[in-house]
Amino acid sequence: MKDITIDFFEENPEDNRCDIMIEGLPGVGQVGKLVAEHLIEELGAEKVAEIQSVFFPPQVIIDETGVAHMPNNEIFRYSGKDLNILFLTGDFQSSSPEGHYLMTDAYLDIAEKYGVKRIYTLGGYGVGHLIDEIRVLAAVNSDTLKDEVEKAGAVFAKEEPGGGIIGASGLLLGLGVRREIEGICLMGETSGYLVDPKSSASVLEVLSKLTGIEVDPTKLVERADEMEVFVERLKAMDQQKSDEELSYIG
Repeated sequence: MKDITIDFFEENPEDNRCDIMIEGLPGVGQVGKLVAEHLIEELGAEKVAEIQSVFFPPQVIIDETGVAHMPNNEIFRYSGKDLNILFLTGDFQSSSPEGHYLMTDAYLDIAEKYGVKRIYTLGGYGVGHLIDEIRVLAAVNSDTLKDEVEKAGAVFAKEEPGGGIIGASGLLLGLGVRREIEGICLMGETSGYLVDPKSSASVLEVLSKLTGIEVDPTKLVERADEMEVFVERLKAMDQQKSDEELSYIG
């Protein structure tokens, strides 16, 4: 098996030019992955490539019928009236630092093959506690992009995220500069404890303003509402536990 294998399902990818790529690989709170999968479903995007790699964790994926398959990341393509989009999502990011760099290079190769000029990377910004008002933090690989990102509702916060952006969401921006591909990263605040569709809905709102993509957010919002009920139950359980401990101490 090669280090990275890319299988295309269309004969001449170069003929299907795309304006942008949207990356939503697994990460904190699965924020970016939820947004990408929601857009793929709502737009009816077509799978055009699969990516397998020795840099993925050494395991197989078991589907709902009990059948095992190798993990893979996927490229989907949507051809719209005013905007053609590539989506990058899938099962895993790399399990090694070297793999992150090599796989990001492969993703950028694909972006160039389709003529992509701008990449949006999506993810979660873990804050370590439950939050009510979610900010969408941003990073860009060119100062000229900041104004439009702020107008769309994202925030550039000094020294946030601390330590930078790990994985494909960050490296696609950094390595993209060498290929003259614009990069914008949108990170929804999330506790980091749970899958967070509420944070995803906030990121989708900003992304929609930046790209002009119009999709029905209902399913994502419904998942967010369901998670909110679950979170409230957790808060109530924590409060009850705290009250019981205080009663015992008293």
